[in-house]
Amino acid sequence: MPVRKANAQWQGGLKSGKGNMALESGAYEGQFSFKTRFEEGNGTNPEELVGAAHAGCFSMQFSAMLAEEGHAPDSVQTEAKVHFSVENTPTIERIELITRGKVPGMDDAQFKDIAAKAKDACPVSRLYKGAEITLDAALEG
Repeated sequence: MPVRKANAQWQGGLKSGKGNMALESGAYEGQFSFKTRFEEGNGTNPEELVGAAHAGCFSMQFSAMLAEEGHAPDSVQTEAKVHFSVENTPTIERIELITRGKVPGMDDAQFKDIAAKAKDACPVSRLYKGAEITLDAALEG
């Protein structure tokens, strides 16, 4: 599996600074700032991108698991609500996944059962249960 990359650059102090985030693929590049993260401003923020990654990963995992059970979906749509708290230390407290699907021949109980299994199997969901995070830091002169 290839290593996926994203980059971020920040200039200035926390409240007056600004930044840019980009995906190596070129599929996304956008600005972020104190206002986009902690208030309402034009641009994105890390939590919004975390939500997009989680919704996308879960939708793919769920679709695969539905197909494995003989119920290939017509569609799966997922929204991720990322709850971010700034009390004490800023923290992502929880993520709500809200998914809807069109799956021929499937009943609601089966849908919910496979969705719960997909939530646990999704690589991004598993990341939030704990992952090794390494750091390579160097001061540039």
